[in-house]
Amino acid sequence: MRHIYVAIWTLAALLLSCVSLSAQTADSTAIQPLLQQHQAVISKSSRKTIGPAIDAIAASGLPQAQQVLQVWAAKDMWMRKSDGHFFIGEKVEGKTYRLTDFDSGDVVGEFQKGDLKQLKPNSGIRALIATALVQFQLTDPDPAARADALQSIARDPSADQLAPLRASINGEADAALAAQKLRLERLLTIRFGASDAERIGAIEDMAGDLGVDLRATLNPVVATVREAAPALPDANIAKTLTIGEDITSTDAYALLVAAKLAPAPVSDDAIRTALADHMDGGRVGDVPVAQLSDPAQRLKAYAGLADAGKVAPLVSEADIAQALASHVIYDRYLDPSPAVTAAAAKSLKGIEVKVALNQTLDLGLDALSLASIYFLAAIGLAITFGVMGVINMAHGEFIMMGAYTGYVVQQIVPDHTLSILIAIPTAFAVTFAAGVAMERLVIRHLYARPLETLLATFGISIALQQLAKNIFGTQARPLTAPGWLDGAWVMNDVVSISYIRIAIFVLALIFLAVFLFIMKRTRLGLDTRAVTQNPAMAAQMGINPGRVNMLTFGLGSGIAGVAGVAIGLFAKVTSELGSDYIVQSFMTVVVGGVGNIWGTLAGAALIGFLQKGIEWLNPSNTLAAQTYMIIFIIIFIQFRPRGIIALKGRAAGD
Repeated sequence: MRHIYVAIWTLAALLLSCVSLSAQTADSTAIQPLLQQHQAVISKSSRKTIGPAIDAIAASGLPQAQQVLQVWAAKDMWMRKSDGHFFIGEKVEGKTYRLTDFDSGDVVGEFQKGDLKQLKPNSGIRALIATALVQFQLTDPDPAARADALQSIARDPSADQLAPLRASINGEADAALAAQKLRLERLLTIRFGASDAERIGAIEDMAGDLGVDLRATLNPVVATVREAAPALPDANIAKTLTIGEDITSTDAYALLVAAKLAPAPVSDDAIRTALADHMDGGRVGDVPVAQLSDPAQRLKAYAGLADAGKVAPLVSEADIAQALASHVIYDRYLDPSPAVTAAAAKSLKGIEVKVALNQTLDLGLDALSLASIYFLAAIGLAITFGVMGVINMAHGEFIMMGAYTGYVVQQIVPDHTLSILIAIPTAFAVTFAAGVAMERLVIRHLYARPLETLLATFGISIALQQLAKNIFGTQARPLTAPGWLDGAWVMNDVVSISYIRIAIFVLALIFLAVFLFIMKRTRLGLDTRAVTQNPAMAAQMGINPGRVNMLTFGLGSGIAGVAGVAIGLFAKVTSELGSDYIVQSFMTVVVGGVGNIWGTLAGAALIGFLQKGIEWLNPSNTLAAQTYMIIFIIIFIQFRPRGIIALKGRAAGD
């Protein structure tokens, strides 16, 4: 019987142990007990004392912690006054609120507002909560939430964010986000690292990086403040200033006055005001009012008031010199660590060199892009001018016609990629036909009469512009590039070039290759070269110069139309589009060498690089840059009138 009682007691003890263990386990996974530990601080909601409570919730490791912080920040957390427990509050109607338990997620009932207290954290407490939430957001299952957290840290970095950021790096599965976290961790370490060695290591890890974010992080490290003191303090001094060389005596004394190390000089206006305030019986001290028009008497009267203690004393030049001699003026780094500021300064110096080199590369790419545009615009003119000697002032309008052709094609074919592929040959065909018609109807009657040709083609250009206005109106028309040409190729934070510019450069190379093929490998090219070198001899050999001139003029006009499609992708398509490029086209042809494709290429490169270089030297005045460029070209032609690569034959004046 005794054994039975022992067994029963043992079983009861085991049951009680299980119940106790279950209760302890439930408490260990519940957040309400933790909230109760800090109940007084949480309910008080003071910015000065709330920090430990927020840190305890964030560091609890409980799955409910993130929800508690989010609900608290959203002002949806309520405390039941009867027992001090915290719940999620939701307004039902009137002054009735439904409370939901943080741990179980169950609704515990509906209560009147008078039985509850709403927690309304101010902006300072919400900032602390937001910082605590970072560790949860950095490990959120949603990559978008993690990316938002990184952006939030980058916008407003703080030392509190460094530890959770580091903790989240090893578990990051997304390679792009992992790279962002590593970079952001290095940037935060530079600013908030626990030791100088840690900060210097982060600076050295990112040495040579051209990111704007790195420069924005390093610049505050080397930022200085100008101060004055009786002696040089024990601080991170950047430079001790020499009065007269690094700073004027006036500015140095003003610094002493601002630091309350010396009295402020008394201005003339202050002297007059003081004298007026202390007039007594027609006198100011011992000086009659009638004598105050004399500056020396004014100073004497003021000095008397100063001796009587009625006004501030005058500050003489000797006083200023003595004050400056007894003080030191210096620039002090805001960062207290000399080793860190030295490392940051060295890194910034290296970055400046790389930035300068990359800016040169970026300027070169811009110039190359502009040269390719000028080459496309001028290649057709080089053909007609070189072979036929025709000064075609309507060449720009063929460019304009090509751009409008691309616009019309896009109205019919909405797919931008397909429409551009169709627009290029269509523009060539349209402007080729227009060029042939112009040559047959006008140009062929004016050969060897350059002045009449210039006037006739100028009149045609005006007529074509007006025709475009009548058809399309005066508003700019959009010629939309395909989606795959949107954006730019970004090499780093300094160097980038748009995909449209790259496409135009490739198109220019294609047309260079096509032109060379036509000239070197086709019968038309052979005939054209023959007529170019000696038209009379070519005619004797059975070549029809008139037919060659017609086809050549059509070819040049067709290429201008294709150039119009390319230019229209980034420029405004208006009736004046061609006039923006006609001057540059003629300059390109003349400088490069009339009638020579390689000369045109060289001329386009020279003008493109020259224009970008002048714009870089004078970026605020584009018109002045163009003026300087034209002056340079005029001087260049004086020394080399036949261009960079001269061509022998009719076009060269032989």
